[in-house]
Amino acid sequence: MPSLRILIVDTNKVRAAIIEEGLREAGYTDLVRVATTTGLVAAIEQHDPDVVVIDLEDPSRDALADMFLVSRHIRRPITMFVDQSDSASIEAAVEAGVSAYIVDGLKKERMQPILQTCISRFNAFRKLREELEDARSQLEERKTIDRAKGIVMRMKGLTEEEAYALMRRTAMNEKRKLADIARSLITAAEMLK
Repeated sequence: MPSLRILIVDTNKVRAAIIEEGLREAGYTDLVRVATTTGLVAAIEQHDPDVVVIDLEDPSRDALADMFLVSRHIRRPITMFVDQSDSASIEAAVEAGVSAYIVDGLKKERMQPILQTCISRFNAFRKLREELEDARSQLEERKTIDRAKGIVMRMKGLTEEEAYALMRRTAMNEKRKLADIARSLITAAEMLK
């Protein structure tokens, strides 16, 4: 059975018991329940859950704003159960980083597939976010290298290929990344202006 620590956040004891029972029947045993959304980030840091399950019945704008802050800070899968919703609330919840937003679906037998969907969706978005950050980082490095290459071309009167080859050789000889050499060149050129 899965060994996940799950934090259940619910002010309603009856609804929290349904969630807890459904999770236990699905084989999850490491469950922690908190009865308030106040201090949620601290509770998450204290209990260090793998997944957060929140039942808000009817989420307010403030509750969704809190979820936005929580999801940005903790970066964990969040499943939110609500009784009523509108398109604006759904959109706000998704923007807040809620991985599964379940309207009028609090049934213990649904806990396992909902949790699996939540985790899968969270992991898919995390992978996309990491790929985007990696692509942005590579683009920034490429821009830095191109800028440094332009400096070398002007200062040494080299072609683009020769400037790149010189920078690459220097990086290899110094056992440094090409982007680090490029940043050093740009810093030196700024100082010598």
